[in-house]
Amino acid sequence: MRDGEGTGDTNGRAEVMVAEARKAFFVVFAFVALIWVVQLVNAADGYDLSRDHGVVPGDIDSLPALLSAPLLHWSWNHIEANSGPLFVFGFLAAYRGVTRFLGLTLLVALTSGAAVWLFERGGVDTVGASGLVFGYFGYVVVRGLFDRHLVDTLIGVVMAASFAYLLTVAVPGTPGVSWLGHLGGLAGGVLGAWLFRDRGKRSAGGGGGGGGGEAPSATASPRADLHKELGDLGLL
Repeated sequence: MRDGEGTGDTNGRAEVMVAEARKAFFVVFAFVALIWVVQLVNAADGYDLSRDHGVVPGDIDSLPALLSAPLLHWSWNHIEANSGPLFVFGFLAAYRGVTRFLGLTLLVALTSGAAVWLFERGGVDTVGASGLVFGYFGYVVVRGLFDRHLVDTLIGVVMAASFAYLLTVAVPGTPGVSWLGHLGGLAGGVLGAWLFRDRGKRSAGGGGGGGGGEAPSATASPRADLHKELGDLGLL
C-alpha cells in the first residue's frame, strides 16, 4: 500500500511537471511569435516603432519603453540573432512554472532597460530582446542553486559551459551592442532566481513530541534527490 501511494505521488508530480512544461513551450513560442509579428509591422513602417518606443538614456518620457523595447528590433539580422537563444533559455526558465516565468520576464525587462536608462551615454534609442536572453540565461544558470534542485543545477552547469561566450558581450566596451542592457538583464535574471526561489521545497524537520504519525524520514542523499528529480521529470 505504501509503495503504491509513493508511485502514485511520483506519477502525479511527473504529470504536473509535463503539463507545466507543455504550457511553457506554448507560452514561450507565442512570445517569440509576438516579437516576430511586431517586427513585421516595425519593418513595414521603416522602424518607426523602434525610434518611438526605444529606451533613451536619461529621457523621462522614454521610461515606458522599458517594457516595450524588448519587443522591438532594428533589423532582421537583429531579431534572428535573438530568437533562438530567447526560445531555448525562455523555455528552460519557464518549464517549472509559467507564472514565475512571467514575473521573471517583467523583472528582467525592468533591470535591463533601467541599466541602459541610467548609465548609457548619448541619445540613441536602445531596443531588442537580448536583455531578456541574458536574464533568462542568468536565471537558468543559478536557479538550481537557490531552489536546491539537482536537475536544474546540472542544467545550469551545462548552459554555463556551453554558452559562456555570451558573457563577452556583457562587458564594458563591447562595440555595436548595448552591453549595459545585457549586463542589466543578467543581473535581473540572477536576482529573479533568488526572488522566485522555491521557498517551500525543504520543510523544517518535524516538530517536537506529538503523538501518532510517521516519524520524519532521514535526510535524503544527493543520489536519492537526483533520482527523485529525474522521476519528477518522467526520466526514470
